[in-house]
Amino acid sequence: MSDTIPAPTRPRAVITGLGVVAPNGFDADTYWDAVLHGRSGIERITRFEPDQYPAKLAGEVAGYDVREHVPGRLVPQTDQATRLALIATDAAVSDSGLELAAVPDDQVGIVTGISAGGLEYSQRELEKLWSLGGDHVSAYLSFSWFYAVNTGQISIRHGLHGPGGVLTGLTSGMDSIAQARRHVADGLPVVVCGATDSTLCPLGWVIELTTGRMSSVTDPERAYLPFDAAASGHLPGEGGAILIVEEAGYARARGVQPYGEIAGYASTFDPRPGSAREPGLRRAIESALADAGVTPAEVDVVFADAAGVAELDRAEAAAVTAVFGPRAVPVTAPKTMTGRLYSGGPALDVATASLSMRHGVIPPMINVAEPVGSDQLDLVLGRPRETTVSTALVLARGDGINSAMVLTAA
Repeated sequence: MSDTIPAPTRPRAVITGLGVVAPNGFDADTYWDAVLHGRSGIERITRFEPDQYPAKLAGEVAGYDVREHVPGRLVPQTDQATRLALIATDAAVSDSGLELAAVPDDQVGIVTGISAGGLEYSQRELEKLWSLGGDHVSAYLSFSWFYAVNTGQISIRHGLHGPGGVLTGLTSGMDSIAQARRHVADGLPVVVCGATDSTLCPLGWVIELTTGRMSSVTDPERAYLPFDAAASGHLPGEGGAILIVEEAGYARARGVQPYGEIAGYASTFDPRPGSAREPGLRRAIESALADAGVTPAEVDVVFADAAGVAELDRAEAAAVTAVFGPRAVPVTAPKTMTGRLYSGGPALDVATASLSMRHGVIPPMINVAEPVGSDQLDLVLGRPRETTVSTALVLARGDGINSAMVLTAA
């Protein structure tokens, strides 16, 4: 699907604030410096003992005192995904320069994404059941309830009473940003959006292992290699980004220089398995470009979904090449330094693309040494590429859903 409001009459939605929490950077500046210099946050898991599992590497957000960032009363009531969302929101609001108290509280909306988050909380509930006994329904309800926690806790912390919502799924970090754009089109001046996520607990780990798409390679430099001949699967990570999206005129009146504009978006479903029909990613790309009024030749960089699974990588490469032509556009995946962050990954990619436009440089992907030649992609490998970035395309896939977003320099 794509937005249907005619572009000439639609209020423009711009990104004015970024809050980043990632395995290789606890704030936007540190993260940006890390991706430009190829510093990875992927290491052996420390959150729990991984020896009994085939996969042992992940991108952890570690080394911070949660009580310095989250009110003490909330610590036992939340898990990593919500804590990171609260921290990232505080950073995004600060970065935007918004005085939320000066905005009518019903004029600030919020929509966040979540996919794996809540599993740590659910594991704690299950452990209580295992040790104390109890109603199994309570654990199920606690997990279902958690999907609304991020949005609710952010709203309470910042006193937000505008439209709110939560989207679920692996692409929901991007989809929530698209929903923020729709809220702006409907007249809201400010929307908080994005996602942070985490599955780094034994329950989440076991669930993810059932996909068969996690890499069991123990060398951090060889475990997650999207578009590489040695690709063996992906590595999970945690974190993501929260963004402040504003109506362009509202931001201009505040004297703010946005990172960029959310110019286009589309989402498609893949066909039924075994149907022999083309996956939906190409249609998502073409629809997002059409929604933005942008031609393929105007796109300066593609931030790839980068599954790290041979079949999925070939499908993504085929979609990009079909739209842009062989080696016609730079393609990058800085998530090789963080792992795939579930719903937080697409939100972090949108934040990274925003930083790329502001600084005029494309961050690289690391460790990929043998790109698959038949992909015909112009991969940005090893070191950043300095260039004007006026238009960026960000891709996200998961659970049979394909999302694409076009950002343009404001």
